[in-house]
Amino acid sequence: MESKELCTLEKRGNIFLLTLTGNDDHRLHPNLIDSISAVLRRVRSESTSSSSALITTAQGKYFSNGYDLKWALVDKARQKLMSRKLRSLVSDLITLPMPTIAAVTGHASAAGFVFALCHDYILMRKDRGFLYMSEMDIGFPIPIWFSALVKCRMGSPAVRREVVMKAAKVTAEMGVQMGFVDSAHSGAEETVEAAIKLGEELVSRNWDGKTYAGCRKTLFLELLNSLGSDETVGDYGDEKANKTLAKL
Repeated sequence: MESKELCTLEKRGNIFLLTLTGNDDHRLHPNLIDSISAVLRRVRSESTSSSSALITTAQGKYFSNGYDLKWALVDKARQKLMSRKLRSLVSDLITLPMPTIAAVTGHASAAGFVFALCHDYILMRKDRGFLYMSEMDIGFPIPIWFSALVKCRMGSPAVRREVVMKAAKVTAEMGVQMGFVDSAHSGAEETVEAAIKLGEELVSRNWDGKTYAGCRKTLFLELLNSLGSDETVGDYGDEKANKTLAKL
């Protein structure tokens, strides 16, 4: 990956706005994951004295197109590194002592969809983009911790089947009907504006951050208990890896 600024952090009052920068597809390469993790550490350190909220969004056509499989499937060490870093990032989000909002202004696929689901709220533009669990279509196994997150965020077995087993490309309005997208908006700017408004409403409740994080950890206990390992890492020999890469 080129050395460049992969994400930025802007503070608007008590709202932290994390933006994945550039017009690429924001693949979850370890470099990007490290950049996001560094921002979350900064958010955590700067939010100790008052109620806050985090909004995550992205520039360009994509929110995140998932793992950087072309990089990772070269060898098992890369797969292990990428999985470990993403699981650590998920833990950081789930334990963050404030409400979190994903303002999804483009496509979010596979691990990118998972990244969005780790937020408390998902707001999405309805004129472009979809949420897509692509693993069935590309022949990539879903780890137990992915499944645990889906169970936490999607209460209906029928919705989980549609999203995971049928690899549905979920638009904003479909996601609202399914119950895991909170609202749909007319464009990227409107989506971010709505996220900021929601963030301000949540901040105004003046909740204790530690209590908020503790309640979230209880709700996501199955996910947190499954983050210690990823049984799918290293499951790819050269032939299987080549088949998956051919479908990307």
